[in-house]
Amino acid sequence: MSQMDISTRTEEGGWRSKPSFMTWRARDVVYVMRHHWIPCLFAAGFLFVVSVESSIKMVSDTSPPLDIGFVATRSLHHLLASSPDLNTGLAALNSVLGVMQVSYIAWTWLIEGRPRATITALFLFTCRGVLGYCTQLPLSKEYLGSAIDFPLGNLSFFYFFSGHVAGTTIASLDMRRMQRLRLAMVFDILNVLQSIRLLATRGHYTIDLAGGVAAAILFDSLAGKYEANTRKRQL
Repeated sequence: MSQMDISTRTEEGGWRSKPSFMTWRARDVVYVMRHHWIPCLFAAGFLFVVSVESSIKMVSDTSPPLDIGFVATRSLHHLLASSPDLNTGLAALNSVLGVMQVSYIAWTWLIEGRPRATITALFLFTCRGVLGYCTQLPLSKEYLGSAIDFPLGNLSFFYFFSGHVAGTTIASLDMRRMQRLRLAMVFDILNVLQSIRLLATRGHYTIDLAGGVAAAILFDSLAGKYEANTRKRQL
């Protein structure tokens, strides 16, 4: 199992590879399941999704979008809808988190001289603006806005992907890189609470939140590669 494939030389002088799984025995399957259980788990998930995807009926064009996050936060949504002061208070706390993430990202560049988080944010929010403009989703009819919501108040905004979640994730990734693990954990917890609040107010769909996390990880990686390539050119 040390080789991923078995190669044989062809008549033309090239190499033809034979996938290693074609030679597997029962013990090899057990080995893969024990030592590579994460890919196996995703393989099982893929097979499950393929088996049920075709049986799920599409949402009617006369019905509101179906979002599991909206369903899970229905009680909190009703509470916020009936308590405007509570909704405003949570919006204020969320705005504080927004200021914290922007301040931290700016601090890493202006004070610590590390531009990676700032480059990540520039890449990410440019992409978000382009994607948001290309696909402009309608505002949920259940949306609970607030005039003090960071950074736009009750103005219009793009749904995909969540800039709130993405910005907080960028800060958390940088904190982990600098071994500020406790601070990163605090930001992660606040990000989860922020996500629940965004779902409850119908400020974002679940896919927007997941997209925000994924985009932050992707653009952080790209910013790291940009820095590495820049250093190589300077040598």
